[in-house]
Formats: sequence, C-alpha cells, structure tokens
Amino acid sequence: MRGFSLFGRLAAALICAGLLSGCQTLGQAGLIQSTVTAQLTPEAASSIASDMVGRLAEQVGPGNTTIRFTPDGSIFGQALQASLQSWGYAIVTDQKTDEANILALAYTVDEFEGAVLARLSTLRFDLTRMYKPGTEGALPVSPLSVQQHGSAGTA
Repeated sequence: MRGFSLFGRLAAALICAGLLSGCQTLGQAGLIQSTVTAQLTPEAASSIASDMVGRLAEQVGPGNTTIRFTPDGSIFGQALQASLQSWGYAIVTDQKTDEANILALAYTVDEFEGAVLARLSTLRFDLTRMYKPGTEGALPVSPLSVQQHGSAGTA
C-alpha cells in the first residue's frame, strides 16, 4: 500500500488543524494569536489573503463590517490587511472601539506536507483552506472548511 491519497492527507490535515486550534494561545477578544510560520513569497501571501478575504465576504458581506485584528508583522499579515481594505472593510488594529460593531479577526498560516494551511478565525466562525504555493502565487488544493461557533441564533 502506497499510503494515503491526496484527499485523505488533506482531510487529515484539516482534522489536525481543528484539534490543534484548541492548543493555540488566546489573543485579542478570546481569539487565537495571529501567527505565520510558513515561508511565503509576497505573491503567495497575496493570493492566499485575497482568496480568504473573498470567502470571509461570503460569511459577513462585502465591505459592510469594521474588522479588528492585530497583524504579526509578516508578509501575510500585510497582504491580509491590504486585501481587506481592497474589499472595502474598515480596519482597526489597536484602538478601543464599540465592540458591538466590530468583527475581531485572527489568522494562522502554517506549512504542512509541502502545502500551506491558512485559517481566519472570528468569534462566530473559522475559515480554513489548504494552498499549494507556486512561482506566481498559491492555488487552493482543498475545499473551504467553515466551522461555526456559538449559538445558532447569532448572525
């Protein structure tokens, strides 16, 4: 037997990521602390950030929300902030604001078996997807995983 198929490995990676998410330290507003351990080119970081913000917009609506996050200084953090702004989201990073109108956001980007596992986390949901970095960016190699949090009555 030659091992698991690509789909089997991706499924295992998503399950591991979900299990390991409980091990992350809490950052701002009860979220994980934003970290990037994967080595990304600016093109790959931009591709991943752009795709993930597009998927975020499917959950919260395009550009109608103020987003609070603390970038970690990585290329991905910078690309994520630029992508959020290009989608029309207002960004706050360290100001205290009316929490009722703010979506707190954190992210992690880790390497796994030659691919990159990216996750955007909010208090209401997590978005997770695997990407294969290439010379001109990164391509999704898994379906988007959406994990809802909290009670069913929240938006």
